[in-house]
Amino acid sequence: MSTADRFLLAGVMGWPVMHSRSPMIHNHLLATHGLTGTYVPLAIRPEQLGGALRGLAPLGFAGCNITIPHKQRAMAVVDEVDEVARRIGAISCVVVRPDGSLAGTNNDCFGFVENMLHRYPTWRADAGPAVVIGAGGGARAVVYALAQRGARHVGVVNRTLARAQELSREFGEPVTPIAWEDRERALHGAALLVNTTSQGMVGQTPLDLSLDALPTSAIVADIVYAPLNTPLLAAARARGNPVVDGLGMLLHQVRPAWKAWFGVDPEITADLRAKVEATL
Repeated sequence: MSTADRFLLAGVMGWPVMHSRSPMIHNHLLATHGLTGTYVPLAIRPEQLGGALRGLAPLGFAGCNITIPHKQRAMAVVDEVDEVARRIGAISCVVVRPDGSLAGTNNDCFGFVENMLHRYPTWRADAGPAVVIGAGGGARAVVYALAQRGARHVGVVNRTLARAQELSREFGEPVTPIAWEDRERALHGAALLVNTTSQGMVGQTPLDLSLDALPTSAIVADIVYAPLNTPLLAAARARGNPVVDGLGMLLHQVRPAWKAWFGVDPEITADLRAKVEATL
């Protein structure tokens, strides 16, 4: 059955989830492409995740996005996890296959790379050392993306050094764990700095990091998108560093999800970005 002959259903599972901008993004695209359907927020408690995911197929869903706190737990529920999600250790997207089985993948790394390239088309992961702040799910996706694109040195800084060391063991070269107290020394000579923590998000404290040692040529990226101009990005702009905010990462990971769910590769337009920006 073609997409024109059915009511398309997809959504995002999280707890909480009502703050998510994903329904706005996907419903805008459904309207833009003239498709009949809807994308809904699915507020699923952790203990209900298995039943919720198993309910996707009988309810007619094409799939769903997975967000905090379900990205790791969902791996044990779906029928197949692809290589990307296995390496990252988390699922961000579930696809309901024609036989009703569930396939899990991770589009966060795609979103990160496309966001970087959209803002700076000549960006290369192997242009110089990268420093990633944080060692959670977002960090894992960013480190995987950088390694896949040829980065030769990725320093991972985390308050709990053991978590950074775990990433180093899993990804091997080029990842180097860096103690929190050495975070500013690690910025010397860096070509890229990425914050993958929630610090700087609305309601959170700013990231405790001086940029004095960072070259002004280094790109500073933040995966936080609310606010768009986090304290880290504001500090980077003030000293002349090129910056990349986190909204594009959210927007660009829509594309592989739509290809898998609906067989459509949607265009991420300036109008769509402006619509989301107006709510931040």
